[in-house]
Amino acid sequence: MSHDHDHDHHHDNELDPMAARVRALETILTQKGLIDPAAIDVIVDTYETKVGPRNGARVVAKAWSDPEFADWLKRDATAAIASLGYTGRQGEHMQAVFNTPDQHNMVVCTLCSCYPWTVLGLPPVWYKAPPYRSRAVIDPRGVLAEFGVTLPAETKIRVWDSTAELRYLVIPMRPEGTEGWSEEKLADLVTRDSMIGTGLARATA
Repeated sequence: MSHDHDHDHHHDNELDPMAARVRALETILTQKGLIDPAAIDVIVDTYETKVGPRNGARVVAKAWSDPEFADWLKRDATAAIASLGYTGRQGEHMQAVFNTPDQHNMVVCTLCSCYPWTVLGLPPVWYKAPPYRSRAVIDPRGVLAEFGVTLPAETKIRVWDSTAELRYLVIPMRPEGTEGWSEEKLADLVTRDSMIGTGLARATA
């Protein structure tokens, strides 16, 4: 299961109807010289991997360094996240789920692609793809392995199904050796995938 963003036009028959229409429109506009696909890729990548996820990374870093905020996040993630200025459409109702040595959390939207834009930006292509949406529920451990995440056999994997009414933010485990780090420095260890549950926070070494 690929989770790279690309513009391979040889697989349009695998796209859902809306994605196929978008692809067709992009092709027409490109052929007419009205848009530059490379520029579109840069914009999408910015919102997919930089602007949006950086918001979520700040939430995670604060939860790691501030126990009171972490408790608030557990009780009322919507309010706690909004206190940092991250609120709006696609993120009105949030729940934070915390990874532990005993349980790893992973988020999927089995019906469509519900996703917390306010803290994670635009959803990655693979998150919206039918293979991820179905296999994340059926074989979460196998899906994680494809993302390079191998967990101990005794670690329980819980899959959360995001909806239009409620969206989830995974709080990954804090890496060892980060005691005394600033929130800004901690945020650099938080990846988009770690907040979906298909990845882990970056190691310090």
